[in-house]
Amino acid sequence: MTARPADKQFLAKVPAALAALLDIPEKQVKAQRRAEDMALIVSAAGQTFVIEALAAAPAGAVALHAERVAKATKALRKRAIPLVAVPFMTEAGRVACDAAGVSWIDLSGNAHVIASGLRVIVGGQPNRFRVRGRPSSVFAPKSARVVRWLLMHPDRPFTQREIAHSVDMREGFVSRIVARLETEGYVTRVGVDGDDSTARHRGKGPVRVRDPDLLLDAWKQEYRFSRHTIIQGHVAARSGDALARFVRDTFTERKIDHAATGLAAAWQLTRFAAFRIATFFVREAPSAELKQSLGLREDPRGANLWLVVPNDAGVFLGAEQRGGIRCVHPVQAWLDLKEHPERSAEAAQRLRAVFMKWKRDA
Repeated sequence: MTARPADKQFLAKVPAALAALLDIPEKQVKAQRRAEDMALIVSAAGQTFVIEALAAAPAGAVALHAERVAKATKALRKRAIPLVAVPFMTEAGRVACDAAGVSWIDLSGNAHVIASGLRVIVGGQPNRFRVRGRPSSVFAPKSARVVRWLLMHPDRPFTQREIAHSVDMREGFVSRIVARLETEGYVTRVGVDGDDSTARHRGKGPVRVRDPDLLLDAWKQEYRFSRHTIIQGHVAARSGDALARFVRDTFTERKIDHAATGLAAAWQLTRFAAFRIATFFVREAPSAELKQSLGLREDPRGANLWLVVPNDAGVFLGAEQRGGIRCVHPVQAWLDLKEHPERSAEAAQRLRAVFMKWKRDA
């Protein structure tokens, strides 16, 4: 993997940042490039660092570079500290570095550097490199259909055509998303199926998720349940489960496409954590007549029913009957619990333990 020009330019800023972190003059930091595709070998404060730097730091790329710098450090056959440097380290990136046993710093002032005779931990500094507006992302509502599909089938490789057909999107659009997922280190190419003429023609094999946990954590970091349209109100019911079944019956009678999510879905999927608030995705905004049939009194205060019009229909992908109620796929339910009250954190933990026992790709 050859270093990109942007990464090389960013790498030049790292020695100064390391000097500031270690509270030593920059002239005492000695840096040397060993090869075109390798990062810096740095001597500072009596320590040797092997440093990989990324000008842009999606969690997948951080994971790849963390693994690479760990191997490069071992190849030195001397005591050294493997380290990844980025503009701002995300939570998913921190987890990836920790899994690889690699230290990290960012130019926003945060760091986690632990080695024999050295322990530097700095946190809480804001991202100094935040881009104004909402940057394009593989986790944008429509783009996330690809991510969702791959996480639903983490052990299976898919061609881009297969993905496009499965998520109901144009193949060209899917191709761009897959290419970006590959660049950012989230997916890996596998062997080309001999029967797949499309893959042979393009010279690219099918793809599958490289590390499902990493991809899911990165998605969670960007996901905002509040970006859907949420109608909150109260319906008389003796329990959350009774409310969910009443809403299901009302929707079924009126042939309204729906799927439970959040705590209501978590309960059907795992029977963990009784709940008060029932949450349902619906394809269209509920009519006044439907609200009247539900007996819905709109008011966020004391609300026990959330009707959610999604910002993309992809949330329904993989929805199926669970305990007599149509629920979103466990991956979607887990994401939606991020912004739910009550025992949502515990419910999410249980949901992940039951449905997301994934293996990392070597």
